[in-house]
Amino acid sequence: MTGALAENPMAFARRRADLGRPRGFLRWDPETQCVVASDPDLEALAEALAVCPDYDRHEIVLLESHPETGALFGAFLHRSVRGQPQGGVRLWHYDALDAYLRDGLRLARGMGRKCALAGLWWGGGKAVIARPPEALDSDAARRHVFAGFGRFVTSLRGAYVTAEDAGTRPLDMAEIYRHTRFATCVPTEVGGSGNPSFMTAAGVACAMEAGLDFLGEGGLTDKTVAMQGGGNVGGFLVGELLKRRVSRVVVAEVDSERCRLLADQFAGEPVDVRHVAPDDDGVLAEPCDVLAPNALGGVLGPKTIPSIQAALVCGAANNPLQDQERDAPALQERGVLLVPDYVANRMGIVSCANEQYGSIPGDPELARHLGRDWEGSVYQTTLRVLREAREAKLTPLEAANRLADRAALVPHPIWGHRTRDLVDGLLAAGWHEQQPER
Repeated sequence: MTGALAENPMAFARRRADLGRPRGFLRWDPETQCVVASDPDLEALAEALAVCPDYDRHEIVLLESHPETGALFGAFLHRSVRGQPQGGVRLWHYDALDAYLRDGLRLARGMGRKCALAGLWWGGGKAVIARPPEALDSDAARRHVFAGFGRFVTSLRGAYVTAEDAGTRPLDMAEIYRHTRFATCVPTEVGGSGNPSFMTAAGVACAMEAGLDFLGEGGLTDKTVAMQGGGNVGGFLVGELLKRRVSRVVVAEVDSERCRLLADQFAGEPVDVRHVAPDDDGVLAEPCDVLAPNALGGVLGPKTIPSIQAALVCGAANNPLQDQERDAPALQERGVLLVPDYVANRMGIVSCANEQYGSIPGDPELARHLGRDWEGSVYQTTLRVLREAREAKLTPLEAANRLADRAALVPHPIWGHRTRDLVDGLLAAGWHEQQPER
């Protein structure tokens, strides 16, 4: 990796601020079939982005250097014809712009596919904050970063709607919500849906059941599940699995305090909690019926796939494959069935996407996603994807992508091109030439 993509995100943010250009964009131009940069300083990055393996003619990438902390904010918009791009904001450390941009691009495309396949009228969007280490030194410093991010979202005038994701927590969403109305997963105290982790876990369990039923294994009862990651979603997923009478759950987690909490919570249950090093992939080779990648993406590749001893891979992590074109066929060749990530983990966005329409106790609009009667439920959608793959001789990921991409091109019945107009208005007003609000 060389050139523009090799630059450290923090150095990039500082340099842009020093140039007096804290904001910029990289936009796909359908007429020239090129990525257009907002200013000459970003032209090399535009050229690099155009040939990036994860770039799929994303509509626009909007970048802002946060003046006080040096954090880099990015909003990635993939497809918006089905509705406003919506997706969580990830707070993470990246060594180079390559990793930062590829993460945002992949996550935005995945969110669009997730929303489309779930039947939601939303487009594909994601935000990523490149985290300066000092941003987490105190609660006050953390609030400062998320207040700035909330103002960044407001500045986009509704072209992107944010939510919770890896590295963020309910208190962060509360701070974001103080500075923008374009946010979901906001606290229940202000009328939001709150932490979506429970719903995500419930949906993943439904997808596991569908995958096992497709294999003729008869659901989760008496099965062994190995989980990489026992965070918020992972903890709820253990509970969902125990409800379904699994015989054993193995949880590998890097956070020692989280391990202690899980061990206490599930004391006396058939749950084996293991504290592991961040680079320990041992649980991926655990003999089990279902392997659930629940942490960050990119854990399944040439090094780990040959050692998998599960019939089914189905978890909560986004983008678990290092390289989709290489690794999805590799799993299939080994006889391992993959439930694509965005088919299994959709319930987080389902639970919070339509918060503006109010909440109902035991909301039937949410409950039907977790049942088996509705054809659009997690269970039935998983079966539809797996059957499509078998009949068309595709990998499950190829089948899911084909179904989702077709649905993503269906225009919103009212606002089919609203986001395009919002972005046009934003740039016509000189958003990229303005200084962020402090």
